[in-house]
Amino acid sequence: VQLVESGGGLVQPGGSLRLSCDVSGFSFDDYAIAWFRQVPEQEREGIAVIRSSDSTTEYADSVKGRFTISFDDTKTPVYLQLNSLKPEDTAVYFCVAENADLLRLDPADYGLWGQGTQVTVSS
Repeated sequence: VQLVESGGGLVQPGGSLRLSCDVSGFSFDDYAIAWFRQVPEQEREGIAVIRSSDSTTEYADSVKGRFTISFDDTKTPVYLQLNSLKPEDTAVYFCVAENADLLRLDPADYGLWGQGTQVTVSS
């Protein structure tokens, strides 16, 4: 199984980015794909998850209404649309997966992690 993130970069406050996570080698029927982010010396924060079985989503309060996780019928790539970005959104963003019908944002629930992509929000 491989998770490869792309789409990070530098953006001004109020701007938008779309992150992509290419998922390959995942053969389970029901699984969850989530996005986490991490700032140096802080714990990883789960921000969005989507469930393959029914496309149900869940978001952290810190991003609700601004970020959207999605996939199309092929279920790859998994997108994270980031709108109304703030400087405090600056972090390395990780795509993660687990072969379970999860809708939780606890890093301990996820065993598969991508390499991460840097998002920097600054003027």
